[in-house]
Amino acid sequence: MGSHTLNALTVKAISASKSAKLRDGGGLWLVTKGKGRYWIFSYTFGGKRREMGIGPLHTVGLAEARQAAERARDLLRRGIDPIEHRSVAAIEAATVADGVKTFGEYADSYIDAAVKAGRWRGAKTEARWRNSITNHAALIRNKPIADIGVTEVLSVVRPLWGAKQESAEKLREAIERVLDAAKVEGLRIGENPATWRGNLEHVLHKPDSLNRTRHHPAMPWRDLPAFMAKVRSVGTIGAAALEFTILNAARPGEAMGAVWPEIDLDAALWIIPATRMKSGREHRVPLSTRAVAILKDMKSKRFSDYVFPGIRAKRPISNNTMAKTFAEQGGKGFTVHGTARSSFRDWVTEGTSFDGDLAEMALSHAVGDAVARAYARSDALEKRRELMEAWALYLAGGVNHVAAA
Repeated sequence: MGSHTLNALTVKAISASKSAKLRDGGGLWLVTKGKGRYWIFSYTFGGKRREMGIGPLHTVGLAEARQAAERARDLLRRGIDPIEHRSVAAIEAATVADGVKTFGEYADSYIDAAVKAGRWRGAKTEARWRNSITNHAALIRNKPIADIGVTEVLSVVRPLWGAKQESAEKLREAIERVLDAAKVEGLRIGENPATWRGNLEHVLHKPDSLNRTRHHPAMPWRDLPAFMAKVRSVGTIGAAALEFTILNAARPGEAMGAVWPEIDLDAALWIIPATRMKSGREHRVPLSTRAVAILKDMKSKRFSDYVFPGIRAKRPISNNTMAKTFAEQGGKGFTVHGTARSSFRDWVTEGTSFDGDLAEMALSHAVGDAVARAYARSDALEKRRELMEAWALYLAGGVNHVAAA
């Protein structure tokens, strides 16, 4: 597209110039052909030089030509050939005229219905969905929803994969949900081409293996059941604390610093005060059956206010104690923090049909915009209880859970 300055031309300069070729920058040119002057967008795609006509000067002004060029540059940034995109769009526009429901139309109505039903806590989630469907999925918006296949899904997901990983994963998830809903309404048949397990996982790198230069490397969630079986067999306080941390997707410091006044065994609830939370907000943790069993065992041995006491009764176990147990049972190369939290989040996304916002709440991450959070009346405790029980069952035997509709 060229590295020169954008917007080099002016209306006055265009009128005064007699040159056969004027450069505006960023691939946009005004050329003279015969008696007319025409806008073209010049670019390289797949190693080949291409020119796309934008229109004659007498009908397409400078500002409009720049807008068209910017749209083309955006397509190139996403790995899409602007000429091919325009050809496909023209064909699909004719299909739309015949009354066929398109992916974009149905996706927009899906979002509208979700907003009306109060499914999302705030405008932030809605905005993310609309941005994904409108911008990231622009290439397939005008395609009939019945014709969306793996090729179409990959055409919009693959350009983001590895470069903008979080956006790519959320886009794939959004497309999957929209296509599932369309199938329920009889607009599609067959398998969902946006499904991860047994489908896209075979052609895209696992999210686990991309961009993992993190501060907290996480053990792949599929390896956790076998790992947890080893941890349960150890029988030390460090092992109990480690298992408790992973069961609750907690930060190691939250579990190590847990004291008995925070625990309500009858209600199967762990209430972490705001002063001990990174977010500065109180966090209620619904305890699974296995987590309660660990606590009852520790309570029977109680000799400290700390749930998991160290060598000295008035101090909790150290991070090194938990980390050592973690490494000795096969966790070398990973961290307790990453495994307890990132592995849990990946399991929710790839191994279950639980809503992603529910997982974020379980991790005590903010969900929705500030206004929505200020007026939120519930932390979805009972829904999170179902989620954490499913996580505990998975860790105990590797059985995934499909959430009830």
